[in-house]
Amino acid sequence: EEYNQGSLKICSKSVIFEPDEVNKPILKIPLKDCKRIEAVEENDGNPFKENVIFQLDMPLKTEDVVQTLLQLHRASCLDKLGDQTAMIAANLQSRLARTSFDKNSFQSVTERPHMECEAEMVSPLVTNPGHVCITDHNLYFQPLNSYPDSVVQIGLHSVRRIYKRRHGLRPLGLEVFCTENDLCSDIYLKFYNTKDRDELYYYIATFLENHITEHTAESYMLQWQRGHISNYQYLLHLNNLADRSVNDLSQYPVFPWVISDYSSPQLDLLNPASFRDLSKPVGALNTERLERLLVSRYRDMPEPRFMYGSHYSSPGYVLFYLVRVAPEHMLCLQNGRYDHADRMFNSVGETWKNCLEGGTDFKELIPEFYGTDSSFLKNLLSLNLGRRQGGGRVGDVELPSWASDDFLQKMRAALESQHVSEHLHEWIDLIFGYKQRGSEAVAAHNVFHPLTYEGVIDCDSIEDPDQKIAMLTQILEFGQTPRQLFTTPHPQRITPRFHSVSSGTSLMACILSYSASPSLDSFEDLTEESKTLAWSNMNKLALQSSHKIHKDIRKADFSCLHTSSAVYSSLLTFLSLFLFLFFFLCHISLKRYFYSIAYGRRQDTLMGHDDAVSQVCWRDNQLYTASWDSTIKVWKCVAADISSNKRAHFELLAELEHESGVNTIALSPAGTLLASGTKEGSLSVWDIASCSLLHQIACHSGKIHQVAFSPDSRNILSVGEDSCLKVTDVQTGMLLSTVPAEDEQRCFCWDGNTVLSGGQSGNLLIWDLLSSKVIHKIPAHSGPVTCIWMNEQCSSVITGGEDKQIMFWKHQY
Repeated sequence: EEYNQGSLKICSKSVIFEPDEVNKPILKIPLKDCKRIEAVEENDGNPFKENVIFQLDMPLKTEDVVQTLLQLHRASCLDKLGDQTAMIAANLQSRLARTSFDKNSFQSVTERPHMECEAEMVSPLVTNPGHVCITDHNLYFQPLNSYPDSVVQIGLHSVRRIYKRRHGLRPLGLEVFCTENDLCSDIYLKFYNTKDRDELYYYIATFLENHITEHTAESYMLQWQRGHISNYQYLLHLNNLADRSVNDLSQYPVFPWVISDYSSPQLDLLNPASFRDLSKPVGALNTERLERLLVSRYRDMPEPRFMYGSHYSSPGYVLFYLVRVAPEHMLCLQNGRYDHADRMFNSVGETWKNCLEGGTDFKELIPEFYGTDSSFLKNLLSLNLGRRQGGGRVGDVELPSWASDDFLQKMRAALESQHVSEHLHEWIDLIFGYKQRGSEAVAAHNVFHPLTYEGVIDCDSIEDPDQKIAMLTQILEFGQTPRQLFTTPHPQRITPRFHSVSSGTSLMACILSYSASPSLDSFEDLTEESKTLAWSNMNKLALQSSHKIHKDIRKADFSCLHTSSAVYSSLLTFLSLFLFLFFFLCHISLKRYFYSIAYGRRQDTLMGHDDAVSQVCWRDNQLYTASWDSTIKVWKCVAADISSNKRAHFELLAELEHESGVNTIALSPAGTLLASGTKEGSLSVWDIASCSLLHQIACHSGKIHQVAFSPDSRNILSVGEDSCLKVTDVQTGMLLSTVPAEDEQRCFCWDGNTVLSGGQSGNLLIWDLLSSKVIHKIPAHSGPVTCIWMNEQCSSVITGGEDKQIMFWKHQY
């Protein structure tokens, strides 16, 4: 007789004994193969050789275990799969109904329970039923079988992220993370109805509102685009938002192959040829295979057509990579056997080659290839994974010649490289974005079996239980496409060397045509440092002086310009210019009046619009005038020569038409793009050189008060009557971020990350766009703030408001 210490697991259709010693085999007994199940006395003999006897550490539970096994055995002997499943579910619900959460497990006697319900804790290929209880301090899960722990406890104050999940194609899952960037969660729960899941989710979400910021795909995109999170972190966040979890092998996080060179002795990350084309799915990387095998078959296929008979992510592919660290999952998935030795994950280079040349292999990678734990590449458990045709045993994974112990470091370096950073958005378009479905997916050769897409089939609508289970099993084993996060082209990342990248589009040419004015590098660096310092200390703005405007601003005479000459004579030019602009932008007139700052008098008048002029911009002898008559007019202007009494000369170059009145305009720093916002909330982006419309976006639900480009011309910030700050990507026209404000914001300055805004309350607000929060509030005007101006060094700020006050601010270090 042989005795082994270990764990006995009673599953829905089998009994599994897992020895404590890892070098001993796991014993799996299908219940349908059992002839008799009964309790035996401790001293009973073993007359039948084929009998298996389990001696429990807790003898009092023996009868309960036997009764459970007998019920599951009866279920496993039923003819139809649907009947088996129904009986197993009924048995489980009966056991859950006879038990409840043990409140003696509370961490404190003062805890107040909010709700209790039944659920299952999810881990790869296993769900463990039990009871969930949430209190005002903790989330608890108590497994029915008290395994692996009698209770799992998570403090609500430690929760950082929560995600609703699809589990088995149904909206029943909830995953909780207590860290910001880790791959593994702290608990994954599957509920028996959506109502319980949602109630628990909203309770935790409400608790978290006062502690952390909820992130969306757009907010993570903005952080990634501006370099605040890495490519690796961004892909982890997108996977999480798209229902991918390491606890669900059918929806495991998916990462791209980024390197294409696995044969060279040295890896050159500065050579574009070292990288895979991220604009194409794996199946389209080999043009000859694509045309000969895949596209030709697709053309001849009846509807619904698909190009690939296998997916890029499935439970089989995940365990193909992880078999050395999770052999039990592979054995479970393949009925107690490993795959054939020659089909195992033997070599990184061979696997890449097969993905390029094989007729059915189109798999991507998993996050572990870019992490820090290389154990999945080594046979540390000394598993007997078989012999290959050449006679060699399957052991550690063969690495490329350019790698040794630094394989993962080099993979991560490649993922974070300049080349990948500039092209990762193309892969995101395929996996999470607008090329995932529809005509764009067809054009990109990115069409998979219809059953892999969310929402294509409703398993609950299938009445026949056997058909429903068969369909669900097929879907889960085949693999699932991530939930679609973006429906428009994903913006490119802003990288330090971005100006050297050629995109071939006129829009990008406009963006990248910026050239700094010639000056010494040291001076430029000093200026940038001073700007960074100023913005990081924007909360230290202090009021230096305020000046009362004597007349209604909208009807003010030009003489109000001279009220600013009393103080800060060194900044008189700034203040006078501001007063001039402030007067000018608010002038409700069909004409444009031109004043001489030097002489303090009106110099010229130009009729140009059929309604009020709302705003003007001036650059390089070109005047841009916006009007409520739904147009922007571009004028070539030759300035007047006062000494010779020559009037200014204006020539109309272009007229940019809108569907409603234009309320605000802004030029990009390079003067190559123009943004406009209308009374109806539409944001438009124009190419100045061709006077053509690049994007028109329904941005706000009311009037847009102000728009402005970021210093790098990549984004546009806008504020409107809907009390929202919105960030739009210039290249794609995609809305990147929506930040709600407590009150309507009327004007702002920003550096691309931080915003100084003024609104209806009269306060100046400092926003961190990446966290979507107000980080400081400065009391300012007694009425709405209508205008903010900041000097080039970002060291001086002037504000104007409906209280007829002009306020001058400086940093107080």
